[in-house]
Amino acid sequence: MFENLAALEPDPILGLMSAYRADPRTEKIDLGVGVYRDETGATPIMAAVRDAEQRRFENEQTKSYIGPPGTEEFNVAVRTMIFGQQLGAVRDGRIAGVQTPGGCGALRVAAELIGRARKGATVWVSTPTWANHVPLLGDAGLQIREYPYYDKATSSLDAGAMLAALAKVPAGDFVLLHGCCHNPSGVDLQMAHWEAIADLAVQRGFTPFIDFAYQGLGAGMEEDAAGLRVIAQACPETIVASSYSKNFGLYRERVGALQIISPNVEQSRIVQSQLGSVVRGIYSMPPAHGAAIVEIITNDEALNAQWLEELTTMRERINGLRALLADRLSAETGRDFSFIREQRGMFSFLGITAAQVHQLRNEYSIYIVDSSRINVAGVNESNIDYFVTAMGNILHA
Repeated sequence: MFENLAALEPDPILGLMSAYRADPRTEKIDLGVGVYRDETGATPIMAAVRDAEQRRFENEQTKSYIGPPGTEEFNVAVRTMIFGQQLGAVRDGRIAGVQTPGGCGALRVAAELIGRARKGATVWVSTPTWANHVPLLGDAGLQIREYPYYDKATSSLDAGAMLAALAKVPAGDFVLLHGCCHNPSGVDLQMAHWEAIADLAVQRGFTPFIDFAYQGLGAGMEEDAAGLRVIAQACPETIVASSYSKNFGLYRERVGALQIISPNVEQSRIVQSQLGSVVRGIYSMPPAHGAAIVEIITNDEALNAQWLEELTTMRERINGLRALLADRLSAETGRDFSFIREQRGMFSFLGITAAQVHQLRNEYSIYIVDSSRINVAGVNESNIDYFVTAMGNILHA
């Protein structure tokens, strides 16, 4: 049977990881893989996570299943992080939710639920969007369409084209939005944009579908959730897929959540039952360990304060690197890279060609995906001079 299958090209990011590891040159830089790195180039375990794990190991009494939705304590904790406590849907009990294996699991469960509610439904994604959005949603049978977002000429949001396109989205469709720290562009929606999109969603009858993977790494936990909360307050139905890989550093533990706001409590109960059925039919039960760590930290005042302090350090490092890169690259190349300073999160496009990306890789062992998206957190004091010089060389060639 399997002889009928054809070999596929490796995922661009995974292929880049392999190429970087196989490169024998000692002076090399990985700016492709999208994980947070500290000044030493490591992706450390947060101290709050270590402390919570120790408590978990000391107090865990069983390895039995936790059930398809995950624990109620986890779901309440992340719901509060995402929506706060004042949102009407929270107070009214109009939110259904499940713990998922990472943000990817949340996106796929949402896609499967959408397919049950509206077979072959259309999801609109930004141009560009995270590459894995298309297979995660499309492989579940949803139709994918795109709306304008990033203006390459100005390295900024093409707000006019975006809003004009969303003003034509049919009722019953879904619009995928990045809650903060847009991947891959780093260009975020401002509050006026969120308010305009909320108005359009209500007027047109489309459902906002928000991927919220980087809360706390943009401007702050509350600040990063502000736009999402505008949508959640205005729209009778909203889908939010969240990840805790980044802000808790729990990449390999695969911790995510899916929250769905419904217009009334009865509809929310139906959605909750359907979510349980979808989960049961895909992976049956979510993993427990990582979610338990999030649950322990968020429910302990001291650990929560420690985690927020560490998260602030990560965010400030990224934003500091953005300012440094903008200044150094502009000075070295004679081109304006000030847009890097204005963007948020770990990612930015350098705006160079694929040929120049390959030149960086072949001549300098600097690994970047062909779109020129870089992981800003991959830069540090030991490699920034080398990177900036290499950029100057290829742009002056």
